[in-house]
Order: sequence, then C-alpha cells, then structure tokens
Amino acid sequence: MLDVQTRVLSTEEVAARFNELAQQEKWFEIQDEFFADNVKSVDPLKSPYFGYAEGKVAVRQKGEDFVKRIQALHKAYTSAPIVTGNYFAVARELDITVQPHGRIQIREIMLYEVKDGQIVLEQFFY
Repeated sequence: MLDVQTRVLSTEEVAARFNELAQQEKWFEIQDEFFADNVKSVDPLKSPYFGYAEGKVAVRQKGEDFVKRIQALHKAYTSAPIVTGNYFAVARELDITVQPHGRIQIREIMLYEVKDGQIVLEQFFY
C-alpha cells in the first residue's frame, strides 16, 4: 500500500496561486481550488451590491448571481497580495456596468483567511 501524504499549502503559497488566477480574472477557479466547504463571504453591511453567504455552494451562487448581471467590464485590476499570518489581502478596482445599478466603480480591499491550505473567509471592504 502506498502511503502518500498531501502537503498542506502555506498561506503564502495560497496567496501566490490566488494572485496567478486573479490576474487572469479566474475567480471561480479560485473558489474551486481553495474555498473550504464552510467558507464565509462577507460584504459591508447595507451593501447595494452583495450580501453575506456561508458555505461553498452559497458563496458560488452569490458570485454567479452578480456575474450574470454584469453588462460590460470597463476595467479590472487586482494588486499583488500582502500576506501576514493566516491572512492575505489584495486591493481590487472594478469599473463595470451592472444591472440595476448602471456603471459603477468599486475600489475595495479583499481580505482572505486561510486555514489548512483552504480559504475559510473572504471579507470585502469598500
């Protein structure tokens, strides 16, 4: 019998791979690769764009629902991650036309918590 241990990625390694995918706008691939089953997604209270979701399926649905409403992408930028402890953060800028809000600009800090090589929390500040 072959005993193969799977190495758990460090926060730095998760952040590096996250950055690689984010630069390609592959957000659902990030979710597939790194989101824990019990992941939480938190937006600011009273956000007109997003809300709170818990669980990998619900967080995925939150993202899919928003993407379906995007009519045009004018600009998207994601900074390189800053890593400390079990957390990393990126700056994100979006200029999009989205129903029912029209053209909007979102400038945000996206904070991620990593446990055992998986993202367990994403929190957005804008």
